[in-house]
Amino acid sequence: MSETTTGLWPLVLYMASVIALVLLIIGLSHIAGPKTKMRRATGDPFEAGIVPVGGTEHTISVEFYLVAMFFVIFDLETVFIFAWAIAFYELGWTGYWAIIIFIVILTAALIYEWKSGALDWGIKRRKGLKLEHR
Repeated sequence: MSETTTGLWPLVLYMASVIALVLLIIGLSHIAGPKTKMRRATGDPFEAGIVPVGGTEHTISVEFYLVAMFFVIFDLETVFIFAWAIAFYELGWTGYWAIIIFIVILTAALIYEWKSGALDWGIKRRKGLKLEHR
């Protein structure tokens, strides 16, 4: 056997052990797990232990989701900038220009969101679109 082949055996053994453990856990949970009958509330959404009452006429505004997505995007930007700042001296001028391009692209995205009205709450009046009220 070559040295590369003998070096892979621990990885193959580890992978086989993980697969066996996962199959064992799934099998035991199927055997020992609770057996419940389908009831009216079983398929309903479950939140905080309360069975939902009423219909789905209450809708949540899309702005909450937009704010969450924008937060994730710009939070990741901060993580990348901090990582760049830690390795500032090792990266040199190439890293400097790379982070400048990264910041310019994200700034352009923020300006686009702002100009298109994605950051405005309330009734949307975006340029070029005619929104009709029903």
